[in-house]
Parts: sequence; structure tokens; C-alpha cells
Amino acid sequence: MTKDVNMGSAVKPRRKKIASLDRRKARSGWFFILPFLIGFILIYLPMVYESIFLSFHTIKISANTGAGYQTEFVGWGNYSEALFTDVDFVQILVSGLTQLAFDIPAILIFSLFMAVMLNQKAAGRGAFRAIFFIPVILSTGIMESIAAADIMSDYMEDTSGIDDGSGKSTADEIISTMDMERLFANMKVGTGIVQYVTEAINNIYDIVNRAGVQMLIFLSGLQSISPAIYESCKIDGATAWETFWKITFPMISPMILVNGVYTIIDSFTTDSNPVMSYISKVYADQDGQVISSAMAWIYFMIVIAVVAIIASVLSAFVFYQRKND
Repeated sequence: MTKDVNMGSAVKPRRKKIASLDRRKARSGWFFILPFLIGFILIYLPMVYESIFLSFHTIKISANTGAGYQTEFVGWGNYSEALFTDVDFVQILVSGLTQLAFDIPAILIFSLFMAVMLNQKAAGRGAFRAIFFIPVILSTGIMESIAAADIMSDYMEDTSGIDDGSGKSTADEIISTMDMERLFANMKVGTGIVQYVTEAINNIYDIVNRAGVQMLIFLSGLQSISPAIYESCKIDGATAWETFWKITFPMISPMILVNGVYTIIDSFTTDSNPVMSYISKVYADQDGQVISSAMAWIYFMIVIAVVAIIASVLSAFVFYQRKND
């Protein structure tokens, strides 16, 4: 009898296993993206399937009344027509990629420079941060529609009342290449760099509008760097230039990768993108749905390839600080 009591008392109730912090965070993450997943599966995924389906078919109106239309499989015919028959699509695609190669470095350099400036201790820096982020807010909604309609561009091109004595239009550009050549005459700078800087300055309005998010990401990365690191560099006698390239730049290199990928995707998907505008124009034409679908998927694969190349190149120079360092 005593033995049975001892055996019964030895049995302990099982404790409920508590999920680890990482598992709870993972569950919370899935919970937050659940609305997107539901919308993607129910709404977006059928649209993607239909787009892929149309890109490999052609549409023919059925002769029978009420039968609607019929699709006929043509394989890669739509893709071949988009690449080899439609000359305008290839030209616009090449010019879009060229403009992208110009925009990405200009936006990243400008946003990083402004983030470093706004990270300095100064009176009213919060107001300056808000001022530089305002274009991001204004570039949505009605302001984006106004910009897309080129209302501001038409106003800028109207030079009535502007007389600089030369008889030439000066409203469409801030500086000229000749001005930059005079500035860099004694610095032995190549003509390619001069032209790049000139285009960047003349395109400063668009660069500022598209650099707000990148600036905010860079600013958060700069604020995550421990002040003790800068204090040790100052004690060792490092200059501000050395501190930037040895400490600041490596520490925010992951942010450069993130901003690079974000800038590429943003440039490819914006309404002002010439390729997107041309695809929409082809889609609006009669019997242009199948060709525009093929163009869209060609453009999508190019975007994925460019993102993969840029990400792989930048990843080789990214510095990740370990927690135990």
C-alpha cells in the first residue's frame, strides 16, 4: 500500500511548453502578413495566372453570338513579336535601363549625403527631416497625378517674363555642360563625369522627390551606430573623412543594399516610367492585351535579373556586425 502511494506521488503533471521568443515573433509576423497572403491568393494570383495565360495565346472573337471570344495557343509568338517586331518597345526598354543606371547612383548618393547631414546635432534638425520627407508624401495621390500630367513641366518651359539677356531658354535646365566644364577645367575631370553631374543637377527635382524613403532608411542606420565607436575614433585622432569611410560607410552598407534594391523596384514600377507607360498604351489599343502581357512579363524578368545582379554585387561589400563583436 505504501509502495503504491509513493509511486502515485512520483508522477508529476506535465508542464505546458512555452514557445520561445523567436517562435512567438515568427507567429506574430505571419499574423501581420496574413491579410496580404489572403489578398494575394484570392485576388492577385488569379490575375497573374490570366496574364501568363494571355501572353502565350491570341484572342479571336467568336463568330457565334454570345460566345464571347476564343483563345488560341501561339507559344512564344507574342514574345517574339514584342522583341523583334515592335521596334519601339526595344528602344524604350533600352532607354529605360540607361536612365535607371543614371538614377540609382544619384539617388543613393544624394540620400546618403542628406542623411549624414541631418544626423548631425543641430537646432531644428527634426523640422529639416520633415521638410526633406514632405516630397514623399506629396508625390502620392493628387500631386502625383499633377506631376504625371506635366503641368509643372509645361509651366517651367514657359519662359515668358524671363529674360537673361541671352535670348535662350533657361527655365528647363539649371546649369549647362559648358558651365560644369569651366568649373572642372583645372581638376582634369573626364567629360563623362561632367555630363553625369550636369544631368544630376538639372534633374534634382526628381531626385529629391524619390530620395525621401532612402534618406529615412539611411538615417535610421546612422542612428543605430553606437556613439562609443565615434568617441574611440576621436580619441585615436581620426579625422571626419577617415571616420566616415572606416566606420560610418561599412556600418550602413546593409542599408545601401536595401536602398539599392528599393530604388530599382521603385524606378521600374513608377507611373512616370516610360516602359510602363508604353505597355499601358499597347494594352489600350485594339488586340493589344496579349502583346502587352508578353511585354509586361519580359519587363518583369528583366527587373528580377537586374535586382539579382545588383544585390549580388552589393552583397559582396556589405558588412554585417555580429552581436558578440
